[in-house]
Amino acid sequence: MPAITIDWNKVDHPELVLQRFPSRRSQIYGTKGVVSSSQPLATEAGLEILRKGGNAADAAVATSAALNVSEPSCCGIGGDAFCLFYDAKTKTVKALNGSGHSPQNLNLDYMRKRGIKGGQIPLTDLNSVTVPGAAAAWVDTVEKFGSGKLTVGQVLEPAIRLAEEGVPVSELHSYAWQRSEGLIRKASPNSDEMLLNGKAPLPGQIMKFPNLARTFRALADQGKEGFYTGRIAQAIVDLIQSQGGVMELEDLANHKTSIVEPIKYTYAGEVTVYECPPNGQGITALLALGILEQIQEQGKVKPLLDMDHNSAEYLHVLVEALRLAFADSQYYVTDPVFDHIPVEQLLSKEYLTRRAALFDSTKADPKVIHGNPVNSSDTVYFTVSDQWGNACSYIQSNYAGFGTGAIPKGCGFTLQNRGSGFILQEGHPNCLKGGKRPYHTIIPAMALKGDDLFLSYGVMGGFMQPQGHVQVLLNMLRGFTAQAALDAPRFCISSGTPNPDDKDDVFGVVNSEIYFEEGISPETIAKLRAMGHDARIASGFSRSMMGRGQIIQRIVDATGATVWAAGSDPRADGHAAAQI
Repeated sequence: MPAITIDWNKVDHPELVLQRFPSRRSQIYGTKGVVSSSQPLATEAGLEILRKGGNAADAAVATSAALNVSEPSCCGIGGDAFCLFYDAKTKTVKALNGSGHSPQNLNLDYMRKRGIKGGQIPLTDLNSVTVPGAAAAWVDTVEKFGSGKLTVGQVLEPAIRLAEEGVPVSELHSYAWQRSEGLIRKASPNSDEMLLNGKAPLPGQIMKFPNLARTFRALADQGKEGFYTGRIAQAIVDLIQSQGGVMELEDLANHKTSIVEPIKYTYAGEVTVYECPPNGQGITALLALGILEQIQEQGKVKPLLDMDHNSAEYLHVLVEALRLAFADSQYYVTDPVFDHIPVEQLLSKEYLTRRAALFDSTKADPKVIHGNPVNSSDTVYFTVSDQWGNACSYIQSNYAGFGTGAIPKGCGFTLQNRGSGFILQEGHPNCLKGGKRPYHTIIPAMALKGDDLFLSYGVMGGFMQPQGHVQVLLNMLRGFTAQAALDAPRFCISSGTPNPDDKDDVFGVVNSEIYFEEGISPETIAKLRAMGHDARIASGFSRSMMGRGQIIQRIVDATGATVWAAGSDPRADGHAAAQI
């Protein structure tokens, strides 16, 4: 029988085929381990490592590398990574910051001489490329948190096999690829390494990445030096310098991952949420939770969990708390090596009480600005658990989709544009400087009850991420299953972006424009507009701004045994699966 195929070139509007979000997914359960990711083949790569005796950290790296192959429109070895690891033996959470620094020779004066007049480095300017941190993060995750039973090479083997043999492109990922086809073509002379016969692949078409497999093998065989020195490093520098960039080989050779202490906030005396510290934006979620708690303690609203879910009253308080939180984090978050970040003061009850006092239960604040806590001045998320009770919350990103879209010759990956997160404004805490890490959007999360793991979770998607952390956590505290918590309609505050009209303070004033997903009633939207919210509706593919989350929940059954329950976001192509 001949093969049955769909000629997508003959479909009038292929994107409409992919807009049918409604589906039914059941929560999955397992007793040994679970992998939840946005791509089924990446989930299987993680399961393969669990079956070989690897732990959650080992399997997370296998999943991460496989996502580079199966979803390069969001992530890859040319980007950055962060993780949180729950160690079941010590009942502690550890954090890893795998973000890269700007080139030592890059500064504000250079960008002005280059003719850049705006507040940020353009996304396609190769000076927006910071040193890719993912490669080192993979190695360090295995070496610092792994089981010790598997080498980095063994952990990367599933991804290498996928890159060499090829992967069929999934539906939503294909659409993202098609939207970036022009970017990839223009960004470098090496676009053929990320295109199929000169075009973005269509759903079901097989993409092979032989050069990416070579890059993975260099990392597997030579460790971090295989990426940060030699052929790959030289290819990165050659490409960047060919387009006016200033990155040097020394910038790559000097890169190091940071093992850091996570920051945390205990909400309602019930659950402690852990985030990676700045330069990541995880503090935004903690600030919002603290402000929400204080708003309730001040009696301005009734308890959140007593409100109707996604009612106008409920959404109003969440939106306003998150806007207050963003105003602070987008001003204060930067590289702590360069500027002091008052994390303790920002999360203090005294400061959160002052911020909560600004909340008005009847109307929106049209212009929320950052406070002063002291007297001085595209992405993939996935999560893994294992049979020993460990969990790994992992996230990686190119920043804007394929990042710059530029491909170092013979390497098979695109370079990120994370440096666009810097602010080109003298005196701003997040101002561009050489050797500095920028404000970072990607954030994994965990939640504990006492010392016991409750959730390993996250919601990918730029400035949506802390918004998703808060919304999904509150859904879980309402008693939603992990899958239902992800299925529920969400809102997005203008992607959390700063107000470009505020010339004096680029970060620190947050737009009032808010998008509400289909599924939130028109009556609720009308009430929010009457309260002064610039409420808009996100439908079809615009729902992608709501992020794509994954959750693993630890449940203890009547016998005291651990059961893992997991969900995977229907806004992505992936699923959760349990080890047998």
